Amino acid sequence: MPTPMSPTIPRVQASAAALQLIAELRAAHGDILFYQSHGCCLGSAPLCFTVQELRLSESDRRLGEAGGVPVYASVSQCDYLAGLQMTLDVAPGDSGSFGLEDGSGQHFVARLRLWTDDELPHLAPITAVDPAATPR
Repeated sequence: MPTPMSPTIPRVQASAAALQLIAELRAAHGDILFYQSHGCCLGSAPLCFTVQELRLSESDRRLGEAGGVPVYASVSQCDYLAGLQMTLDVAPGDSGSFGLEDGSGQHFVARLRLWTDDELPHLAPITAVDPAATPR
C-alpha cells in the first residue's frame, strides 16, 4: 500500500499479453490510444485507435495509460469506472470492432475489480482532456 510519500496507484494496468499487442500495434501504426466504450460488465470494450482516428472532446477523461498508451473514456463512463481497477488484457478472436487489433486474431478486453477501501485514497486522478492539446 502506498505511503503518503509514495506514488499513487494507477487506475489502469495491462497484462503481459496486452503489452505485447500494444507494442506490435505501435510499431505498425505509430501513436495510438484506447477509448473505453460504453456498456457495462462484459458489454464494454477498450477500443484501440491511432491518435488521428478519434477526436476527443471536453466530455472525455483520461483514466491512465497502458504500455505508455493513454486510456480515455467519457465522463459518464468514468463515473462508473472510478470505483474499479481496469486491467487491459487480450482474448482470442477478432472483436468485429473498428479497433486497430481487429484482424489480428485477438482483441482487447477490460478486466475490472473493485478498489479496496485502503486503496481508494491513493488512486491516481482521472484527468480532463484538452481537445486542443490532443494530437491530430
